[in-house]
Amino acid sequence: MLGFKHMKKKKVICAISGGVDSSVAAALLKKQGYDVVGVFMRFWYPEAPQINADRNADLRRNENRCCSAEAQADARKVAAQLKIPFYTLNLEKEFKKRVVDYFIEEYKKGRTPNPCVECNRWIKFKFLMEKALALKADYIATGHYARIKFVNSKQIRYSLMTAKDKTKDQSYFLWTLTQNQLKRILFPIGDYKKEEVRAMAKKWGLPVYEKRESQEICFLDTDLRGFLKSRIHAEKGPIVTTKGEKVGEHEGLAFYTIGQRKGIKIGGIGPFYVVGKDFKKNALIVAKSEQATELYKKEMIVEKVNWISGKEPNFPLRCRVKIRYLHPASLATITRIQRTKNKKQKDLVIFDKKQRAITPSQSAVFYRRNEVLGGGIIEE
Repeated sequence: MLGFKHMKKKKVICAISGGVDSSVAAALLKKQGYDVVGVFMRFWYPEAPQINADRNADLRRNENRCCSAEAQADARKVAAQLKIPFYTLNLEKEFKKRVVDYFIEEYKKGRTPNPCVECNRWIKFKFLMEKALALKADYIATGHYARIKFVNSKQIRYSLMTAKDKTKDQSYFLWTLTQNQLKRILFPIGDYKKEEVRAMAKKWGLPVYEKRESQEICFLDTDLRGFLKSRIHAEKGPIVTTKGEKVGEHEGLAFYTIGQRKGIKIGGIGPFYVVGKDFKKNALIVAKSEQATELYKKEMIVEKVNWISGKEPNFPLRCRVKIRYLHPASLATITRIQRTKNKKQKDLVIFDKKQRAITPSQSAVFYRRNEVLGGGIIEE
């Protein structure tokens, strides 16, 4: 059955961020009869370059949007209204190491990582899970738009499923989950659409029912390039077309991603699209057409693969694959390969149709209808 595991008075640690989704998740659990404990997670954010007389204003400007003082206050109000215990969990050190440092290191290599995947992998479903076990909780819960299905077969198994609201589905970010984690996770809003979630928040008088959601990377204190340039030393070099013609100078290969159009700064003769990087020559390769053949690939290699069932499938595997969060899942065939000296296994994904801007370090997520089979990191 999709949805809740209906077991009265089971203890649940619910992550409450101060937004409408996590607040309604906590409210639903309380109404289902669970013993709910609210937890607010504090993440890392860059320090203010200077603190002036109005220190409070500076601190407000220099906070992670996911866990600002305002968000914490909203989460506390929700917990108080629901009459549930509320705690703040400081995960700044872990978040900096596992999410931010990883993010920067991948960009140094000229790759484009997805920090939300790593946050789910290491923070929300590892450290939070460990905290829940320490508090002798039965489950953890979050406001993710996803569902979990219990499969009552010869071997007990849990499946990760897409959300009812396909426009808000967040299963793409959850491919790292394991069977041991899924059996202790609840996604209370997975069976609802966003408008239904807001309607419930309003009906129950939750103070965050009209709160807007942020779509940006939570820890950026400026634009992405500004954040990276203050932390990565990258050499400038030539921008060349696919025909070898030099058309400009780039600011460092680390600051560009495959498929990018804005921010290339070639005036008067554009637009241009990034189609590749020549690290040996420190050259950024561009094309004038969004339909340039160099931008479309049919194959990719995926590493660090996780199969949610706990068992590898039979290869070759036919399924649908997403190469980015907002990219449509496309039919492909997956085969097992072994390409490294240390014998690490990797998978080769061959799409039926060429895909635009396959980008190293993004997540490739495998679907069969509404089930998430697993995923991995795009290597090349």
